[in-house]
Amino acid sequence: MRSYQSVLILKPDIEESRVDEALGKIGEFIKSNGGAILKTEKWGKKRLAYRVKKNRFGIYLNLYHTLEPSGVVDLEKKYKLFDLIIKFMVVSLTDDELERALGRKEEAEGGEESETTSILGDED
Repeated sequence: MRSYQSVLILKPDIEESRVDEALGKIGEFIKSNGGAILKTEKWGKKRLAYRVKKNRFGIYLNLYHTLEPSGVVDLEKKYKLFDLIIKFMVVSLTDDELERALGRKEEAEGGEESETTSILGDED
């Protein structure tokens, strides 16, 4: 199984409960193709750089999951047919990228001070 990141943009006018329902349905899509969700991030409502299906805003979701390579095409078809998703992107991740992404959560829980230090350290 390979690791993937799915970035989804949902319609901006839906309620938080509908976002959770959409997440559940997306999880079912991934599990039906033999995959598993590793991490879910809700980035919230953000302004889009350009209009997408007549929307200026969108609710962003970021999912890290595993999936068989043959299931990616089927997953993308299901994303296209799901009415709440206005835009999506599925990216294949290497093991190092996945570790870094899953490790971010632990760093964020450590406090803002460690985040600031790592950001400043990257700029040098």
